[in-house]
Amino acid sequence: MITAIAIDDEPLPLEILESYCSNIPFLMLEKTFTQTSEARKYLQKHPVNLLFLDIHMPAISGIDFYKGIEQDTMVIFTTAHSQYAIDGFNLSAVDYLLKPYSFERFETAVNKANDYYNFLNQKEEKEPKHLFIRAEYSLVKIALTDIFYIEGLADYLKIHLLNGKTILTRMTMKTMLSKLSPKEFIRVHRSFIIPFSLITRVRNKIIILRNQEIPIGASFEDAFFEAFGNR
Repeated sequence: MITAIAIDDEPLPLEILESYCSNIPFLMLEKTFTQTSEARKYLQKHPVNLLFLDIHMPAISGIDFYKGIEQDTMVIFTTAHSQYAIDGFNLSAVDYLLKPYSFERFETAVNKANDYYNFLNQKEEKEPKHLFIRAEYSLVKIALTDIFYIEGLADYLKIHLLNGKTILTRMTMKTMLSKLSPKEFIRVHRSFIIPFSLITRVRNKIIILRNQEIPIGASFEDAFFEAFGNR
């Protein structure tokens, strides 16, 4: 069960959010607040897993409020101003809801929060089946088996999926590798990470992933052939 509170300076959005939360079985909305000072006092005594937080408030913005809390709490920002989405993204928000939002859009956001909550609280010895990355101003859940290959582009990574779609995220290759099992994925070039399971064949210094050719970098050659030979 995910525990949550909601903060908005206007009562009507809180009433709508309460109604939406009552239809989500894994979510318990403990309390709502129109004053950030009261919400802060509550959080000091009653930590929660998730905040629904309006961005544009008179006393203090939701962005600054979230920066000021000491707890490691998930947040879904709500706002009537789309220009604030990038600020929420930079604060690692699970999602942001642009008012007025439907129940279906709300459900999508809280399902992301639930998936991420379960991911963070799974047993460490269990091999993860999904990857969570930040893209498109929110958390994106990617099944590891859907990854075709990962391409490095300066400060960004492009995750190529088997369905032909791509996801762009601001992340280093090193950080990405730390999220992947070395049994399943390997870096073969300064710009490429690939899954072992999709290797069709290796010709000279070229890896064939189905119909895609991936070069093997000179500094990664020995490690790749050793790992590939041991499979």
